[in-house]
Amino acid sequence: MQKRPLSGVRVLDLTNVLAGPYCSYQLMLLGAEIVKIEVPGQGDLARRLGPDPELNRRGLGASFLAQNAGKKSIEIDLKDAAGRDCFEDMVRGADVLLENFRAGVLARLGFGWPRLRELNPRLVYCAISGFGQTGPMSQAPAYDQVVQGLSGMMSVTGTPDTAPLRVGFPVCDTLGGLTAALHIAAALAGRATTGEGTFLDVSMLESAISAMGWAVSNYLVSGVAPEPMGTQNATAAPSGTFQALDGPLNIAANRQRQFETLCRLVDRDDLLRDPRFTDRERRKQHRDELTAELDAALRRRPAREWEEVLGAAGVPAARVATVPQAVELDQLRHRGFFTDLPFPDGSERMLRVTGGGVLHDGEPLRPGAPPPLLGQQNDERDALMARWSSRAEDAAGH
Repeated sequence: MQKRPLSGVRVLDLTNVLAGPYCSYQLMLLGAEIVKIEVPGQGDLARRLGPDPELNRRGLGASFLAQNAGKKSIEIDLKDAAGRDCFEDMVRGADVLLENFRAGVLARLGFGWPRLRELNPRLVYCAISGFGQTGPMSQAPAYDQVVQGLSGMMSVTGTPDTAPLRVGFPVCDTLGGLTAALHIAAALAGRATTGEGTFLDVSMLESAISAMGWAVSNYLVSGVAPEPMGTQNATAAPSGTFQALDGPLNIAANRQRQFETLCRLVDRDDLLRDPRFTDRERRKQHRDELTAELDAALRRRPAREWEEVLGAAGVPAARVATVPQAVELDQLRHRGFFTDLPFPDGSERMLRVTGGGVLHDGEPLRPGAPPPLLGQQNDERDALMARWSSRAEDAAGH
């Protein structure tokens, strides 16, 4: 059996929709045991989200299926005395508690960090929220699109005529989940030395601005505010999207040698002698003229051919794929990025889910079970609690 770095780690997952479930999905792939604590009769809101109304009605929305394979589901009402008692028992045996309520919600239910730490001094408690647990915006509601806009991300997406535009997927939710997973893993590593738990306060806004990299640092360091450039890369030229015979082609000839190779391969050596294009800064100043010249040359062959020719010569280039085209790439198939699982309802239908993007000793990490039905492990709750309590006593003894 494949050894996973978080094998034996127990995670109580109170999260909904995407940022939190994406985080716990990554932890599951790394070997952690994930128990979703869901509101009785309702569950994760993502169970009712997706393009198929029938799946939504059955609590198996595509949005839920995408991020919850390999987890367990137990229904507990934290507003009920018996439910709170059960939850306390599970906290005592957990390694990680993960939630993405609005800031302060769990504390108002009686489970703020002081109480959680009292129940389990070794607990890693991670709270994901739009703006963090403190500060003037901590109580403001936030969804991915709100954070995209406030972070400045939308202002640099699109062209000068179309910006601001939303990035085409919930990137801030995903970044928040990745940030949380990274810091949970780090906190667990630290706990192995100190024996003490940690409170992690994850802000999606801060995660998003951190991930914007040069768009932010160019302003902080040099006072240069980024502008929307559509499909072009501000740092170099030619670097962006160009037009091949049958569609768009991305090329990133960011180095002088790559530019020279590109000109040679498209039979435009004359561009190397054009004073407008002799070095990086001149090419950036005359980006539109250079793009027009290259588009004319690239339209002689299909994008796939250019991808192969340019790539073989060391010039980064690839087709612009649709999502249906991307998921069929031979590269993903070769690396085992997708896993086919039985559908949760026991039907003959198969469910395909994504991996984590990392091979461990040459092997992908895969979920071992489909996403759970709501409350699927309710009958196993007492046995699970007994197993966790036993391990909690062992940990306390050491």
